[in-house]
Amino acid sequence: MLSWGETTGPIALLFNFAFFFPLFMAWVWIVGGLWYHFHWERKSTGGPETPPAMEETPACSILVPCFNEGQNVRETMAWLAQTEYPDFEIIAVNDGSSDETGAILDELVGEIPQLRVLHFASNQGKAMALRMAALASRSEYLVCIDGDAVLHPCAVQWLMYHLTSGPRVGAVTGNPCIRNRSTLLGRLQVGEFSSIIGLIKRAQRIYGRVFTVSGVVAAFRKAALQRNRYWNTDMVTEDIDLTWLVQADHWDVRYEPNALCWIWMPETLRGLWKQRLRWAQGGVEVLRRYAGRVLSWRRRRMWGLLIEYSLSVLWAYTMAFIFLLFFLGLVMPLPPALTVSTLLPQWNGVILGCTCLVQFAVSMLMDSRYEKGLWREYFWVIWYPLAFWLINMLTTVVAVPKALLKRRGERAVWVSPDRGLRP
Repeated sequence: MLSWGETTGPIALLFNFAFFFPLFMAWVWIVGGLWYHFHWERKSTGGPETPPAMEETPACSILVPCFNEGQNVRETMAWLAQTEYPDFEIIAVNDGSSDETGAILDELVGEIPQLRVLHFASNQGKAMALRMAALASRSEYLVCIDGDAVLHPCAVQWLMYHLTSGPRVGAVTGNPCIRNRSTLLGRLQVGEFSSIIGLIKRAQRIYGRVFTVSGVVAAFRKAALQRNRYWNTDMVTEDIDLTWLVQADHWDVRYEPNALCWIWMPETLRGLWKQRLRWAQGGVEVLRRYAGRVLSWRRRRMWGLLIEYSLSVLWAYTMAFIFLLFFLGLVMPLPPALTVSTLLPQWNGVILGCTCLVQFAVSMLMDSRYEKGLWREYFWVIWYPLAFWLINMLTTVVAVPKALLKRRGERAVWVSPDRGLRP
């Protein structure tokens, strides 16, 4: 039955878990994504350029934390100035940048009437920058984007439509799209964001809770943040942390695929490793801090997230153990029950591969209404399981001890990321 050798007993259970868990979750995401699409998404208007009409358009504040964004901040602000929403302000935070970011922002104040700038003398971290910008904001509704992102002119209205649609909507996450796709890593991430991340968020909305808003584009009701003391400054991924805090406080978090935001992603293995390690560590930190809290019956809607992420961590360690057994078998004899004969895909690998292709096809069909030419990347995402599953497995294995050994209260500050190869 197994491609890892004829195993029995507990080892066979581990091997079966390593195969059936990703297969099961893939179909959960496919079915959940389709349900979301036909229940909500298909009924929306004609696309990102046609947001729903709003009876009232209350003011909103767009918060933009910036650290060493001299190469990107002009473009980011130029697009924000084109926002098609009646009443908004822009609050940019120069978080102790060592490049020309601060000077550029001060110059742009004279060109963009809606822009205000806060300057920090030293690097305080993204969470602190967002917290100070939120406290300085004049409105109840906050839209947060990164300093190197490009926000669609209609995205704010899509986000605000949800925030104003009900008093318990605490946050809305938008739809990040990859800008750089000239390399294999870039193309794989195009498929990942549409076929994995977008589909997962759709499915999670069906079973009640979202694992995380997209840190690069999200909107919040200020009351939900005030009740939870805004962003925690000691978490590696402030977006995951705040999402769990808000939902544990019984606020609703929604996903809006029409709220588009274009982003740069790493296109080197080193940059990709650092990014995914930070994501994995952030997830484990949240699991460590909030697992006990969400186990209460009143927060039972979060149990799905807790189980899903806990099993994904267990899956990573199971796969690492299988790899370890394979390489040990190359240098020393092992009992038949522990023998892993090959790591090459066999019948179970074919099943997983076909399931991935179905998943990619379903999600690309949904996302093709937001991004033209997406099907050109379909060939490249075939390689996603081989490349990114390995990276995500290794980063999770490394992230668990990093998160468990991290001192609570230690400030998380900016590190300039790999933003890909530019033309």
